[in-house]
Amino acid sequence: MGNAHLTRRTLLGGATAVALAAATGTAQAAPGAPEVPIAPIAPEASIAPEASIAPEASIAPEAPIASGVPEASEVPSLWHEFTRTPFTHPQIPCIGRAGHRGGASRFPRPRVVADVRDFGAVADGTTDSAPAINRAIAAAGKAGGGTVTIPPGTFRIDDVIRIGHSNVVLRGAGSTRTKLHATRNLTELIGPYGSRYGGDKSSWSWAGGLIWLAPTARWDSLVAAIRAKAWPFEGWTGNRRDEWRTLTTLAPARQGSWTVTVADPSALRPGALVLLRLADDADHTLLEHMCGGGPGAEAYTWDDKTKLTSYVPYEWPVRITRVQGRKVTLERPLPLDLRPEWDPRLTTHVGELTGSGVEGLTLEAVETPQQPHLLDKGHNGVVFQCAYDCWADDVTVRHVDNGFGLVAASACTLRHTRVAGRGSHHPYFCREGSHDNLIEDFTIEARTTPAPAGTQLHGINVEGLSSHNVWSRGDMRMGTFDSHRGLPFANVRTDITVDNNGRHGGDASAGPLFGARFTHWNIRVTNGRAGMIRLDGLAPYSATVGLNEVREFDQIDVPDFAGDLHSRLELYGTTDVVQPRNLYDAQRALLR
Repeated sequence: MGNAHLTRRTLLGGATAVALAAATGTAQAAPGAPEVPIAPIAPEASIAPEASIAPEASIAPEAPIASGVPEASEVPSLWHEFTRTPFTHPQIPCIGRAGHRGGASRFPRPRVVADVRDFGAVADGTTDSAPAINRAIAAAGKAGGGTVTIPPGTFRIDDVIRIGHSNVVLRGAGSTRTKLHATRNLTELIGPYGSRYGGDKSSWSWAGGLIWLAPTARWDSLVAAIRAKAWPFEGWTGNRRDEWRTLTTLAPARQGSWTVTVADPSALRPGALVLLRLADDADHTLLEHMCGGGPGAEAYTWDDKTKLTSYVPYEWPVRITRVQGRKVTLERPLPLDLRPEWDPRLTTHVGELTGSGVEGLTLEAVETPQQPHLLDKGHNGVVFQCAYDCWADDVTVRHVDNGFGLVAASACTLRHTRVAGRGSHHPYFCREGSHDNLIEDFTIEARTTPAPAGTQLHGINVEGLSSHNVWSRGDMRMGTFDSHRGLPFANVRTDITVDNNGRHGGDASAGPLFGARFTHWNIRVTNGRAGMIRLDGLAPYSATVGLNEVREFDQIDVPDFAGDLHSRLELYGTTDVVQPRNLYDAQRALLR
């Protein structure tokens, strides 16, 4: 390397200067510093900032300095702190690599291999074109991937549109030109779907889509279990969470490390997708760690949170980028510590869907009244399940029970998506251990009909140990920031305007609303309601930065943890003053 004399920390300092200059309009020198060895594992209170950062190849040369920052802008101290310790900051998570291919600005454009009209689809609004569209998608899958095009027009579909093979893209002519009109719901098409936790709830209230991107074998097993009324787990290790085997155990490591030490590298290859698996111990120290540790988490009663404890082990999919002896480099930094008491290991998983997407269309369900809360029939939109590095772009869903779903999906991007029509239960939902996803440039329109009695509106949902997800540049004309219990942690909402009129959900048995490192950054609340958006009195080790004045009314929550939450509030009572304006964009510039 021509710059072999530079350490990684020197390079990071240069990148920090670029990102900060872009935020403030001024350039700063980046002093060099020697690399610092990783210290032994210690409790949260004594852990020093992590020195390990991304490999040199992931840090780009410095870019030209941006200028033209508004005169009234302010850079919060939290941003300065984050640039010094981006992988281990106690309140702000490292999310600059969220999304498809680490947040790539462009999606792949595979060659066109099929037009749905050649398989019998007719844009007359009356002919059922679902069989033809599914045949075209299946043909693309058998060919090893490619793009399936849908021309302008309205195509009636009476079945689920399934994308089950990797590297297949379903592309319409644009969301204002290509419409799929869905006439049936998932209860009619697949059957009633009860809850694995009992009761009379319909799991179609939070699962499944009329466009459903999931590996074929996984989709088949889910549907078989639903029809057999053997209500399944929905994630990466099968219906009973038993479809995995150990690849290797792992040595202790720190949150934020990009490289781990493995016991046996023989089964590991660059480019492979593996699961990081962390079990909990009898004292629930893993769950405490997800909350930032300390007296509040230690005093919390975990044993009766049976829904939450069923989500453990924590499973995090990640690609391997390099194997050098027993040192294995990952494409993202570790989301948590690796401690011996949590039995850290890399495992196999069910086959993933990767490199697939849906673009340029509107999915419109037949307009029916919204059902009472938790009794949805499944007029659902687009769902990604056991998907990695997949995407949706320029897609609208209308008159749906639930809009866009991420179910055990990771590293996916939803861009230029919109939820419209008569009103939804979950316009966006992110659950069952979904991680590192990016939802950007999204819109939730105001409902076109009044909400029927007994229904509920959530908003942008996250739950079920889901972590490091980002919602960026949003226009929410209804809904709320729905942290839905189940201990989600390290998630970011940034640069969003919201009419905060929704409510969060979640069973008491699912545990805390928030884990550590939630960040709400540059949020504009149009109706002045604080609930679920101002975090300093609610979420542990979290941050609210750049929020206009709000007050508590309607649904009001209290913190799950006693004592000092160690949460931060900066630039409160301001609108669009904080710089950087968008936390995700700034982190991406810092880490590129």
